[in-house]
Amino acid sequence: MRIGILGTGAMARALGEQWERAGHDVVAGSRTRGGLRAAAEHGTDAVLLAVPYAAVVDVVAGLAGTLAGRVLIDCTNPVGPDFGPLTAGGPAAAERIAAAAPAARVVKAFNLCHESVWRLTPPVFAGRPLAVPLCGDDADALAVVRRLVRDLGCTPLHAGGLDRAGLVEATAALLIRLWVGEGADAQAIAPPLEFAGVSGSAARAGDRSGSS
Repeated sequence: MRIGILGTGAMARALGEQWERAGHDVVAGSRTRGGLRAAAEHGTDAVLLAVPYAAVVDVVAGLAGTLAGRVLIDCTNPVGPDFGPLTAGGPAAAERIAAAAPAARVVKAFNLCHESVWRLTPPVFAGRPLAVPLCGDDADALAVVRRLVRDLGCTPLHAGGLDRAGLVEATAALLIRLWVGEGADAQAIAPPLEFAGVSGSAARAGDRSGSS
């Protein structure tokens, strides 16, 4: 696939290098290196938005024409210095991005982990591949991002439409607070599936939606 990356920071490099290893044609650009528009134009199959949250709406709005029809992957986290969500009360960051480029096909993904996790080949912990929740409204765009998740050695999970992206962003804010603010093992807050109060049929349905 031809993938454009808007941004040249640590997150952009980590994911871009992994996708290059998987055989994809990746071009990254920023306002000072390579050019954002050139990267967006290159990403005919997918464009990763990996710029600081404070700049995302302006960047996307300025490229709205180029991003029309593109799969636009939002990995940003609107988290403030107090670990609180900057978008409290809504709309979510992903929804603001979609409003700034209404013809783009936005998918929220890859925002729950530090860039160091994406450098692992693959990200597997205690024998279990990392799961990546995805939010989006376009079935074809979600299929593209699921492939990119699997190319990292991870498992894609369907987390709902773009109207659910705010929940994923709030989860990131909570996890960052626990990890960074408290030095806690945030993974310990979730019990195994068999203790989550869901039926076997519901669990199987969740597995199918994440692997389709």
